[in-house]
Amino acid sequence: MEKQLNNQPKKSIKIAYWLSTGLLALFILPGVFFMNSPEAKQGTEHLGIPAWLAMEIGIGHIIGGLILILPFIGKRLKEWAYVGCGIKYISAVIGHLAVDGVVPMSFSPLVVFGLLLISYLTYHQLLKFKTNG
Repeated sequence: MEKQLNNQPKKSIKIAYWLSTGLLALFILPGVFFMNSPEAKQGTEHLGIPAWLAMEIGIGHIIGGLILILPFIGKRLKEWAYVGCGIKYISAVIGHLAVDGVVPMSFSPLVVFGLLLISYLTYHQLLKFKTNG
């Protein structure tokens, strides 16, 4: 009975991790198909981001998304992917606030940042279970 109780938090953390990471992947990975779309180009131009930088950020974001979703990738590389994605979402909020001001859409990247944060925190909780158990 005690073993089942100890396994329960791990199971719920695992579910939270995969749910948040899966949703995160649904936001990140399809972006590869839309990087050169007129809407994406218009959005980055609106924010004053040069085309070459938008392409670089887009490619890096796709690579980061793959690193986060693939379970066999090492923890150090995952850490950097979390950091890179976090910087992108915080920068998106800052960019939108600077250009568009305080409007509800300026804060939309924080939704995905919240998923990133949940994924990150649960990832580290799972690592603790791995090292302790």
